[in-house]
Amino acid sequence: MRIKDRSSAKDMTTGNISLLLIQFAVPMIIGNLFQMMYNTVDSLVVGNFVGKEALAAVGATTMIINMLVFFFNGVSTGAGVVISRYYGAKENDSLHVAVETTIFVTFVCGVLFTFIGIWMVEPMLRFMSTPEDVMGAAREYLTIYFAGISGLLVYNMGSGILRAVGDTRRPLLFLILTSVVNAVLDLLFVIAFHAGVAGVAYATIIAQFISAAMILVLLSRTKEVYHLSWRDLKCDPIMLRQIFQIGLPAGIQSVITAFSNVFVQSYVNYFGSACMAGWSCYNKLDTFIMLPMQSMAMAATTFVGQNVGAGKVERVNRGTVQSILLTVGITSVIAALLFVFAAPVNGIFTGDAEVIRYGALFLRANVFFMLFNCVNHTLAGALRGRGDSTGPMFIMLLNFVAVRQLYLFIVTRFIRNTALLVGFSYPVGWTACCVVEVVYFCLRWGGKGRRATGEISAQSVDGR
Repeated sequence: MRIKDRSSAKDMTTGNISLLLIQFAVPMIIGNLFQMMYNTVDSLVVGNFVGKEALAAVGATTMIINMLVFFFNGVSTGAGVVISRYYGAKENDSLHVAVETTIFVTFVCGVLFTFIGIWMVEPMLRFMSTPEDVMGAAREYLTIYFAGISGLLVYNMGSGILRAVGDTRRPLLFLILTSVVNAVLDLLFVIAFHAGVAGVAYATIIAQFISAAMILVLLSRTKEVYHLSWRDLKCDPIMLRQIFQIGLPAGIQSVITAFSNVFVQSYVNYFGSACMAGWSCYNKLDTFIMLPMQSMAMAATTFVGQNVGAGKVERVNRGTVQSILLTVGITSVIAALLFVFAAPVNGIFTGDAEVIRYGALFLRANVFFMLFNCVNHTLAGALRGRGDSTGPMFIMLLNFVAVRQLYLFIVTRFIRNTALLVGFSYPVGWTACCVVEVVYFCLRWGGKGRRATGEISAQSVDGR
């Protein structure tokens, strides 16, 4: 396989900013859509061919999976920022070291996360007060999923390397292929082999290993500056520190937020399997709504990172504003459509009327508050591109964890414990976070002084 990588990589330090952001984000949106199809197809198949208990079991596992995967994705964000800066600064030797260190760390994380994930399955399901009619299927799905999680980690990090140099096209092609493979295997294992939730779990990890293999082959065979040299594979301590300085705060913030959402899931579990399944359907749709903001956040991180490397401060500021405006505009349209068609889109996952009712209830109550979350994620992505990962971490932890849990405690104990009010804990956290993050950005980065310029020089990837 011979690859012309320069035609796929994108230098974002010159050209129309909005056009570059859109060109980067659109393949990311489509790619994230197909990546989410892994778990969503699992839910569709078990919801329609196994039953609502199986649907609730797959949905109840999402938060647990996210705790490990989100932590790793935070680390990969740090790697992407470092690589994008070296790429923007045309420092090819340092870029080469960053790629090898990144892949080495990924292999180590794959081994660790497999054992940690399997070990935490039972205690986490118990902690979430998972009902007994869901427990067995949820335990089975999670154990199989974590046994094959290395494929997902390798693909995510490898595609992150490509995105750091502006290439979102080929990760998209890989995802399209493996998503089709996953869907076919889901149907085969569940309908033909009657394997239930175990079947969809096996289908998912097989597809993920295929995507990992393809991304490693691509990185190994390319002749461009970001190629992977197996004989040079090692962990460079200085490069690792640079990656972790940005990636660890993002990873810690993601995993603690995911852990906080486990508490939310435990509150939802109180209302029974129908509400759990409805919450699962809503969360699937919520994830799709977040596609534009997550993709634009990554576009903002890469754009800002490359322009920081090139020393183009004014371009960094304009890119930040334009990425937020684009995200809010796209999400507004999606939110309006989902509000109107809340019941039919929940009906895609199940024919159970009570489950659809709960899913539509959660969706209509929360969907327009996603506009606040657009600002949260896109602005956080731009801040990480500048090398400021600690600020967004503390802001999101304060609001997504502390404010959200305080709200749940007060509402369920002193006001009224209803499914709607429990589900509304998400918008409460999003809104509070938006206010705090905008104020933080304006105070730290909005001026014309040293903080607005001096901290993002091309000579300092690690902030020194």
